[in-house]
Amino acid sequence: MQPSWGYCECPGEWRLPPRRGKGGLFPSPAWSGDSGAAYSAAIKRKDSPCEAAPACKEDSRPARGDMRPRELPGLALPLLLLPPLLPPCPARSAARFDPTWESLDARQLPAWFDQAKFGIFIHWGVFSVPSFGSEWFWWYWQKEKILKYVEFMKDNYPPSFKYEDFGPLFTAKFFNANQWADIFQASGAKYIVLTSKHHEGFTLWGSEYSWNWNAIDEGPKRDIVKELEVAIRNRTDLRFGLYYSLFEWFHPLFLEDESSSFHKRQFPVSKTLPELYELVNAYQPEILWSDGDGGAPDQYWNSTGFLAWLYNESPVRDTVVTNDRWGAGSICKHGGFYTCSDRYNPGHLLPHKWENCMTIDKLSWGYRRDAGISDYLTIEELVKQLVETVSCGGNLLMNIGPTLDGTISVVFEERLRQMGSWLRVNGEAIYETHTWRSQNDTVTPDVWYTSKPKEKLVYALFLKWPTSGQLFLGQPKTILGATQVKLLGHGQPLNWISLGQNGIMVELPQLTFPQMPCKWGWALALTNVI
Repeated sequence: MQPSWGYCECPGEWRLPPRRGKGGLFPSPAWSGDSGAAYSAAIKRKDSPCEAAPACKEDSRPARGDMRPRELPGLALPLLLLPPLLPPCPARSAARFDPTWESLDARQLPAWFDQAKFGIFIHWGVFSVPSFGSEWFWWYWQKEKILKYVEFMKDNYPPSFKYEDFGPLFTAKFFNANQWADIFQASGAKYIVLTSKHHEGFTLWGSEYSWNWNAIDEGPKRDIVKELEVAIRNRTDLRFGLYYSLFEWFHPLFLEDESSSFHKRQFPVSKTLPELYELVNAYQPEILWSDGDGGAPDQYWNSTGFLAWLYNESPVRDTVVTNDRWGAGSICKHGGFYTCSDRYNPGHLLPHKWENCMTIDKLSWGYRRDAGISDYLTIEELVKQLVETVSCGGNLLMNIGPTLDGTISVVFEERLRQMGSWLRVNGEAIYETHTWRSQNDTVTPDVWYTSKPKEKLVYALFLKWPTSGQLFLGQPKTILGATQVKLLGHGQPLNWISLGQNGIMVELPQLTFPQMPCKWGWALALTNVI
C-alpha cells in the first residue's frame, strides 16, 4: 500500500482540497513582504468581500480508501499569492508582529516555558513498526540503502513489501492516553511534545491533506493527537505541545519543488501550511516544535508569515512557544527558544532561552527492538543532564519512543518515574529558578547552581556525595549572621564554615543510604549568600 498524495484536480485549473465536513476555514497567512493583513487567492467570491478558493467538484476528489497514486496537476497560479483555505472577513486590529524576523524575534517568550524547565518528547509513528535502527528507517533503507537496513528487510519481509505496508501494522492497539498522561504526570515534567507528523509524512490525526496516510484512515483508525490532548488537559497540569516536520522525504510535490531549487512552492502551500493551521486551530498546542526544513529556506516555507498569524491571531497567541527550526539558516538564530542541534548541551550560559532535546536511548528517537540495556542513559546520567541544562538557562526535553501497539516500554517508564521521584525532593531547585552568577563550581566538580533572587536563595546541586561528609563550594560567599544552609528533603539547618573569599565548607548530615532524601544527586538551599 502507499500513501495517496491526493490533491484536488479540477479541469484546467488547480485547487486546494476541501475540508471533510468539520467546518471552518483556515486563515490567510501574512506572507513575507506584504502588510501582514492581505487576503489573496485565485478567485473572488461574488457574495463576499473576502477572497477564497472554491471547492472542487466532488467527482474529481480521490475517494476515501482509494490508495492508487494520482497524477499530480501542474500549478497554473502564482504560488506566492495562493494561501491555504481562507476565512470569512473578520475585523482585525493592527498586527502586533510583522512577518519579519526582526519583529518576530522581538516577541517575549511566555514566562511559563522558562519556569517549566522539564518536558517529555514523544517520537511515535509508522517507524515504530519496524522499530529497528532509527526513526529514519525509511530513509536509510530506501534512499541511502544502508546495508543493515536492507538486510533487515530482506530477512524479515517479502521482496514486494513497501514502507507504506507498515501503515496498517501501526495499530496502537494498547494505546491508552490516560495511562500515558498519568506516567507523564508522575515524571515531574511540565510539558509534552508529541510528533504529530515526522519526516515520513504519516499524521497522528486525521489530516485533511494527507489522505490515507494518517491515523484516522490507516493503522490506529483513531485521532491520536486528540486523545492525548484531552488526557493531558483533563488529568495533568502539563502543557500540551506538538512536533511537526515541515518536509516529507518522498512526497512528490516536495521532490518537485526541491528539483526546482525551491523556486516552486507547491508543497508548503498545499500541504505544510494548511496542516499547521489545522493543527493549531483544532488542538491548540502551547508548544509548536518545528523540524525538518529539507534544506529549504524559511521564505519557501513562509515561516515568518505563519508565525505572525500564530502570534497575532491564533487561539494560542498569548501562550504558545516555538523553536528555531523554521528553514535552512534559522536554527540557533531565529524563532522562540533555540535548540541549535539535537542533544545540545553547551555547558555554559547562553544569552537566549534554549532547550536541550535529547534521548534516553542514546542512538534513536523512535523505539528500537534492537536496543541493548547499555544503549539507555541511566537515571544518574539523566539527572546530570537536567541539572547541567537548567543551571545554564536551558530546558530539558527528554525523549521516549512508544511501541507500535502504543505501550511505553518498562525501561522508559522506569526512567520517567525515577526522574519524578528525584524532582519531588529537588524540584524546588529546578522549577521556576533563574541562573546564578556562576553556573558551576570552581572547586568541586559536578556542582551546579540555580537561584531564586526574590527569596535570596542559591541552590547548589551536587551529583557526588563526598566520602568525607564535607562539601567544599568555591563560589558562594557567606554573610555573617545571615547565611543558612539546608539539604532539600532533610530540612534541618546544616553546619558550615566560611572560607572567606574561598567560599564555604558545608558539613553534610551523617545518613545511611536508606535515610538519603534521594539517590542520584542532591541539592543544598543556601540563603543569603553572595
